[in-house]
Amino acid sequence: MKELIPQERIERRILVIRGQKVMLDRDIAELYGVTTAQLTRQVRRNIDRFPEDFMFQLTKEELTDLMCQIGTSSWGGTRKLPYAFTEQGVAMLSGILRSKRAVYVNIAIMRAFVRLKQILATHKELAEKLKELEGEVGKHNKLIMEIFEIIKQLTPAPMPPIKPKRQIGFRQDPKWAYKG
Repeated sequence: MKELIPQERIERRILVIRGQKVMLDRDIAELYGVTTAQLTRQVRRNIDRFPEDFMFQLTKEELTDLMCQIGTSSWGGTRKLPYAFTEQGVAMLSGILRSKRAVYVNIAIMRAFVRLKQILATHKELAEKLKELEGEVGKHNKLIMEIFEIIKQLTPAPMPPIKPKRQIGFRQDPKWAYKG
């Protein structure tokens, strides 16, 4: 089946809250094509499937910070604190939302989480390689400085240039110069 939702659209909705990659209930509900109230009602009916490492409710401070980051207006919108679902929580949603669309959306969300993990792993590997190179360059810089010091010690100190003394006399004085 053709992809229902572009991968980038899903990836933009994955946030980091409390050090975990999560999606908010309103974003998941929109992707599934249901209201947030319907989604949370199904979650509450099956609350034993959602321990804290699968789903948690945001605090007022977290919601305020989130609204500032995203640029959401405080006027209107949500009246209740939203729920944040981790990757495992989103996977668990597939067990309680059983429409065909929910299945395909859930697969797309799982792929987005996997892709983000791959991107983060790549960034981590690059950071480690850069750190290694930095150490190597640091070692080389020290060696180059040592070589310069040895070269300075082996070469004699340069003699200061000798300035000729200026003699003022008949022939060098410009006012006595021949103008022929």
